[in-house]
Amino acid sequence: MSTILIVDDEPQIVEILSSYLQKEGYHVVTAASGTEVLEWTHSTGIDLVVLDLMLPDISGEEVCGRIRRESRVPILMLTAKSGEPDRIAGLELGADDYLVKPFSPRELVARIRAILRRTGDYQSLSDRVELGELTVSQGDKSVWKKGEKVE
Repeated sequence: MSTILIVDDEPQIVEILSSYLQKEGYHVVTAASGTEVLEWTHSTGIDLVVLDLMLPDISGEEVCGRIRRESRVPILMLTAKSGEPDRIAGLELGADDYLVKPFSPRELVARIRAILRRTGDYQSLSDRVELGELTVSQGDKSVWKKGEKVE
């Protein structure tokens, strides 16, 4: 099961994306600020980041650059910045894809599937082992069974 980090300060967008991605079988974690993103990517196995560029504390561009310096984790930028210079800058910063708001959640899920298909050999920041129905994350010492965290 892939873990998707959704980074957006708009609760409604986070809720919609979480719902769609969970229905598709992804494990979803969320962050509402750049600081939270950097904490997540340092402490757990994230397989893909959906990153809004307009965050309250650190710009999404800065977050993208910092993640890219440390990791090959795929990044999909999801933002209201729709101009061609913005899209080009985002991709040159290291994003794997760029989707403009408003967006279709179904298209976003399809893009995530495509990115994960292309980066199947990607190793997240912490090692994860999948054993049948179990997923063990060595980085944050967590265990998941059928998508549910085991306490």
